[in-house]
Amino acid sequence: MQKIVIFDMDGTLIDSKKDITLSINAIREAHYSLEPLSESFVVDAINADVRNLPKLFYGTEGYEKKDQLAFEKHYTEQCTQNVFLYKGVLEMLHSLKEQDVKLGVATNAPTKFAKLMLDSLDVLDFFGLVVGADEVKKSKPNPEMLIKILGFYNYNRERDSAWMVGDNSKDMQSAISANIKGLFATWGFTPQSEYKYIVADPKEVVSIIL
Repeated sequence: MQKIVIFDMDGTLIDSKKDITLSINAIREAHYSLEPLSESFVVDAINADVRNLPKLFYGTEGYEKKDQLAFEKHYTEQCTQNVFLYKGVLEMLHSLKEQDVKLGVATNAPTKFAKLMLDSLDVLDFFGLVVGADEVKKSKPNPEMLIKILGFYNYNRERDSAWMVGDNSKDMQSAISANIKGLFATWGFTPQSEYKYIVADPKEVVSIIL
């Protein structure tokens, strides 16, 4: 029997809000002469169930090619400057790995940035597979990312157990759609939730899984 845990990244494993906000604001200023957005606005926009991010960030109906290229260049250099692991996450990963729990990351961020950030924090090797939005047709709340990671570990529903740990409704919906358990983490971007299964500290994840 296997135990598999799939983690969301931003707001669950790592706090990345400063760097992504700096990169968004750099494009706002350079291309549109717009005032900077706050970190809280950016996080709320990204986590919202329904939103138009190009409109919220740049005032455009869709992402302009020049904005995409400039953001990618800026964020490639910026994304590892201020990112950090939440308290207790490293210990959680060690505890799970020591018990041979299989770990993966399902993030709506591009895989390139996800790996850059996780590698800069020396935790990339904990995860057998990191799947970003660029590697699937539909990102979370669609379960495609989760199904890809479960397939990587040859998940058998009759034999194995699997969990999704995340900090927003998209993560929980993807878990429901993939027919695995969901744990809502409140130590990161989303401090409150009405979801049934809530974990307020990474230690609780270890207790539940093991």
